[in-house]
Amino acid sequence: QVQLVESGGGLVQPGGSLRLSCAASGSIFRVYSMGWYRQAPGKQRELVAAIHGGGNTNYADSVKGRFTISRDNAKNTVYLQMNSLKPEDTAVYYCNADIQRFGRYDRDGYWGQGTQVTVSS
Repeated sequence: QVQLVESGGGLVQPGGSLRLSCAASGSIFRVYSMGWYRQAPGKQRELVAAIHGGGNTNYADSVKGRFTISRDNAKNTVYLQMNSLKPEDTAVYYCNADIQRFGRYDRDGYWGQGTQVTVSS
């Protein structure tokens, strides 16, 4: 069993900052890519940022220069530092991780439960 637990969402004014965290736990042999997605009401879920096993990162164009993704491999945790937040960043943010479990040769994608981020004055 693997779980992803997110924290750090909330209400913030435009121009403010938030930091999201997502910790993976359970029967984990190795964590590969980790990332953050978001889904706004009436819209499809979209990739916000991802960080791969070697540390390479990629970002959605809409968040480049404002958001930073990082990870702590020892803690199987991924972070998303969000600065200069805009109302259009309002969404439920989901953590995703590509994980190989003990005793298995393949890997599977896992999702967190989601955390609400609301940017409003």
